[in-house]
Amino acid sequence: MPLPFLTADRAFDAADDAVLPFDDRERWRRPYRPGPCRVGAAALLLLFASFVLLAGVVTALTATLSSAGVCFGLALAVIAGALRLLRMGVWVSTRGLRHVGFLVTRTTPWAQVAGVRTVQQPVRWLGLPRTVQGQALVLSRRGRGAQELPPLLTTHNADFLGRLAAFDRAADSVEAWTEENRNR
Repeated sequence: MPLPFLTADRAFDAADDAVLPFDDRERWRRPYRPGPCRVGAAALLLLFASFVLLAGVVTALTATLSSAGVCFGLALAVIAGALRLLRMGVWVSTRGLRHVGFLVTRTTPWAQVAGVRTVQQPVRWLGLPRTVQGQALVLSRRGRGAQELPPLLTTHNADFLGRLAAFDRAADSVEAWTEENRNR
């Protein structure tokens, strides 16, 4: 008796990503799943935070409370960083398109979006300074010159590294949201 829900090799069901009719389209949603690199890095950060919290408890029991407070503060900063790392990406709603970075969030209303397209260009590998040839989903805005905006998605970021088919699905989904909402 096969148990497809326990196997990792089952085919991807495209209906899993479909928006259900009762879903609230006013809520901000990410039209793709976070990638394994991003989830793994956040899990490692949370594991590190648990060790720092344990060290804080031991320090509170054996040493001064100010040194324990430093441990707890460090653990809270690591937890906040891990949660922010999981929030990074492109979010869409009927109000606009939101690009969430680690430190900066840019929201563009649909009225200002001229288009979203996939282009072949040098992209950063995992956000590091090294660039490789890849694909990027770029946003062009109305009323703005050739202002260089960072790409929304790339084939070599933490969500899509080694997952070209997932990048294509995510880019198609963001482009579909754009076509549906920018002319409202």
